[in-house]
Amino acid sequence: MTGEDGSISIWFFIGVLLAFYGAVILGYGIYALGQPLPTDRVMADLHPDIWWGALLLILGVIYVSKFSPRKSR
Repeated sequence: MTGEDGSISIWFFIGVLLAFYGAVILGYGIYALGQPLPTDRVMADLHPDIWWGALLLILGVIYVSKFSPRKSR
């Protein structure tokens, strides 16, 4: 969604950052599944890094697709 002057929405870049951070956190969470659980983390067996990484990745993809500069209105 470009502006009348050809500018790109800031929400597109926020979506890119959310998707990137989500992919990194999700990737680490999947990698950490094969490692022994740390004993000093509360509720480590719930794997919050996988849940938060997936949530950030999904939100990032939604923002990128909604505010894509190539999307025609």
